[in-house]
Amino acid sequence: MQVKVLGAERRRRWSQDEKARLIEETLQPGETVCGVARRHGLAQSLLFTWRRQARQGRLGGEALPALVPVEIASAAAPAATTGAPQPPSLPPVQRARVGLIEIELGGCRVRVDRDVDPEALQRVLELLRRR
Repeated sequence: MQVKVLGAERRRRWSQDEKARLIEETLQPGETVCGVARRHGLAQSLLFTWRRQARQGRLGGEALPALVPVEIASAAAPAATTGAPQPPSLPPVQRARVGLIEIELGGCRVRVDRDVDPEALQRVLELLRRR
């Protein structure tokens, strides 16, 4: 059997600095992984892999923070106290899932939307932190 070498390897080698720079670029406000990948001529899946590895601390260097600071503001007074009529609310099943937040903590994943009770969410997160 005869093996022919047709040319140099076509796979590009990315340095750790280049990977970090591209990952940081995807995290900029208004930026998308697709846009960054297209501009630099690489597959979206590769960028997603690098981002996951960076979150897990496996890309080299320090792990990216998995959580960001959150401030919970006190709820405004309900409209019923002002005497203004409230529009009827839709049952939760029919409402669109807007503002969905996914939180990973200690190997557990919690998904909440804008209707989550802040005190209940705080209790759940405290319990997960203790695990």
